[in-house]
Amino acid sequence: MFSKKMLWASLAALVFLTGTPSVTLAEMTAHSSEQNGQFNHIEQPLGLKVGVAIGGLAFMGLELWWFLLYKSSDS
Repeated sequence: MFSKKMLWASLAALVFLTGTPSVTLAEMTAHSSEQNGQFNHIEQPLGLKVGVAIGGLAFMGLELWWFLLYKSSDS
């Protein structure tokens, strides 16, 4: 079905496509100064952001493996 090389290439492409920020730091600081009273911007630590991203990618990879590559011993 899928080769491991194709799977890793697809996952890498997904990371590069979704991992690039579209908002610059200047836009973020300008936007955070405009408070509307409904929500406050809370900056999260970089380690937490990276950990959540790696965990999400790991779960996506596990799901892809489970549904596309896992072969049961019954067949």
